[in-house]
Amino acid sequence: MSDWDAGKYHRISDPQLAWGRAVAARLMPSAGERILDLGCGTGRLTAEMAQVPGIVVVGLDSSAAMLAQAGVRPGSDRGQTGVRRGSDRGLTPLYVRADGAVLPFVSAFDAVFSAAVFHWIPDHDQLFRSVHQALKPGGRVIAQCGGAGNLDRLYGRARALMDCSEYRVHFIGWTSFNHFENVADTEQRLYRAGFEAIDVSLVNSPVTFDTPAAFNEFVAAVCLRHHLDRLPSAARDGFMTQITDQASGDHPPLTLDYWRLNIAARKARA
Repeated sequence: MSDWDAGKYHRISDPQLAWGRAVAARLMPSAGERILDLGCGTGRLTAEMAQVPGIVVVGLDSSAAMLAQAGVRPGSDRGQTGVRRGSDRGLTPLYVRADGAVLPFVSAFDAVFSAAVFHWIPDHDQLFRSVHQALKPGGRVIAQCGGAGNLDRLYGRARALMDCSEYRVHFIGWTSFNHFENVADTEQRLYRAGFEAIDVSLVNSPVTFDTPAAFNEFVAAVCLRHHLDRLPSAARDGFMTQITDQASGDHPPLTLDYWRLNIAARKARA
């Protein structure tokens, strides 16, 4: 499976950045806190969060390409393994490569923050146990990811194309890679992992693009990148053209049917 095109993702990920900013507003960090941004991607939001005076932010991602992109922006530390002071406004974040479901931390963070990431992790029971272990007693998790019903229309259209004679041979043995969970199951997983003060909700959050080209580029790079990996290069444009043409006929047109699962919980105090 290919890694992300991190440069393109950094340029086109405004929807994820907007969701992340809304989730970060719920975090309300205090001076002296250490925050883990689980699945930081190219670090756009990580760097913003690190400007809050008096906190330390660690960005973690499993993608080498994403972390390399995070390291090329002014003010960040390519390849560093510690946190240094970046300005009077805050600390330059540390970026760490690791699996979100097997975090290399124990009682290390006051809060774990995550946006648009948990649905990429197959085992949510293991994920929440890992997050629980990484938190200090009394620490909190504030997160948002794709939830039940997320992109049903888009992925339904992709499945129909995958099953047609033109593309079927390329998708033999295909396994879905997203895990869009519901509220009740997520609440139970958090409870089993040891969390309390659990608050989970599902909200509709559609995203509309201004042009077919913008829709096509975003969907190819983010939503259907694994699908396109299975196709020969010569077939990818045709696949995406059909997806984009169908979306152009929607009401409203060029709209992705996103559903976001909001998660908040706290680790019990010792």
